[in-house]
Amino acid sequence: MSQSLDRALTLLGGLARGGKTLDELAEEIGVHKTTVLRLLRTLESHHFVRREGTRHYRLGSALFDLANQALEDRDVRRSSHEALAELNLRTGHTVHLASYEDGEVVYIDKFEGHHAVRMYSRVGKRAPLHCTAVGKVLVAAMPRAKREEIARAIDYVVLTANTITTPEAYLAELDQVAERGYAVDNAEHEDFIHCVSAPVRGAGGEVLAAASMSVPKVLLDYDGLLALVPELLAATEKASVHSGWTGNGKGQ
Repeated sequence: MSQSLDRALTLLGGLARGGKTLDELAEEIGVHKTTVLRLLRTLESHHFVRREGTRHYRLGSALFDLANQALEDRDVRRSSHEALAELNLRTGHTVHLASYEDGEVVYIDKFEGHHAVRMYSRVGKRAPLHCTAVGKVLVAAMPRAKREEIARAIDYVVLTANTITTPEAYLAELDQVAERGYAVDNAEHEDFIHCVSAPVRGAGGEVLAAASMSVPKVLLDYDGLLALVPELLAATEKASVHSGWTGNGKGQ
């Protein structure tokens, strides 16, 4: 990668965390202000960066446009939208759609819950595989050798008292997910949220993505969460049909 491109991408990464001054950006990437200013002017001319007032810079509209185009290019997001929007409307709970990418979960769609408690997640945000229901669904769908490889490579960061901490425990959990057709995050990622997830399948029965419902524990206990599974499975079946699944591949 060229040095200028690397610096420009680092600038964009810095601005993703909030507006910054020229001095702050120069310090962040460790180069002179004139170099940063030259990069900023180029990025600004293409609308990847915009100036706010006389001192601050923020991400520009072109970046958001590219992000939206990239998301729309994911067919499963488009084909699942109706079913997941209906699930969100019926239950009032937060609904996510996520895919696997480079050893992590990536949220590719989100429907906010109708209650006051908000999830930390957002479209484009990444999350771990070992402590999210969507992560478990995505890995459980892989061939056993690939599951083993991923399970042995995970850094089992402990986020709550319920977080899975060993490859052996994770692999056992994946076996259960594969057998029953859905996964549970029992307050393993955030201690005040629990979640259920199921696969969205394509024409050949392959898992394209994982859909989930996340509920604050103060609103619904664990048994109440599990009672939502039939609604989730009905929604993911509808999303799968819209994605080309006919029921002839591996079932829900």
